[in-house]
Amino acid sequence: MSEKLGLTADEVLTTTRAVRKRIDFDRPVERTVIEECVEIALQAPTGSNTQGWRWMFVTDPDKKATIADLYRANFYPYISQSDNASNDQGSRILSSAKYMAERLHEVPVMAIPCIAGRMGPGASSFEQASTWGSILPAVWSFCLALRERGLGSSWTTLHLPNEAETAELLGIPYDRYTQVGLFPIGYTVGTDFKVASREPASRWIHWDQW
Repeated sequence: MSEKLGLTADEVLTTTRAVRKRIDFDRPVERTVIEECVEIALQAPTGSNTQGWRWMFVTDPDKKATIADLYRANFYPYISQSDNASNDQGSRILSSAKYMAERLHEVPVMAIPCIAGRMGPGASSFEQASTWGSILPAVWSFCLALRERGLGSSWTTLHLPNEAETAELLGIPYDRYTQVGLFPIGYTVGTDFKVASREPASRWIHWDQW
C-alpha cells in the first residue's frame, strides 16, 4: 500500500484541484501507486455493469513528446480565441494552462482512459449519457485516489481532435474504444490544497420546477 495523506472523504472531495504548476516533474511515479488508484476507480458504477473501461498509461519519453505536440497543436489556437483572461481568475487559469502545455512532455505519467464503443455524430442524449456515465465516475474516482496519495492531475481534452493519431501511436483500437481525455500525473509540490471559491449551492438548485 502506498503512503496516504489521511484526508477525510469530504476533504478529498473538496480539495481535489486541477494541478498544473504544482506538479513535480522530477519525481518518478511508481507503477504500483497508479495501479492502486485504478483498483479504487474500478469500484465505480457503469451502465448495466458493463465495465467497458480501459486505462492507457504513457511513460515512454518519445511517445509523451508526440502526444504533447498533438496537444499543443490544438491548445494554442484554442486559447487564442478564448476570453478566459478577462478577469483575475481567468488570467490565473490561462497562465496555469499555458505552463502545463509547455511542459506536458515532462510529466512523469500521462493517463488516457478509454471506454468501449464509439458514438456516431447523431448519437442521442441517451446514448451519450450512457457512454460517458460508464467511464466518468471511474475517472473521477481515480483522480480522488491520486489526491489521497499526494499526486495531482488535470482533466484535459485538447489532444482529442487528434484522437486517431494518438490511437495509432499507442495501439488503441480506434474503431472500438473512445478516448475520454488526457491526464498529466505527478506528485504534487506540497499537499495543502484548499477548498475553491464557489457560489452558494442554492443558486444552482431547482425544486420541482425550473
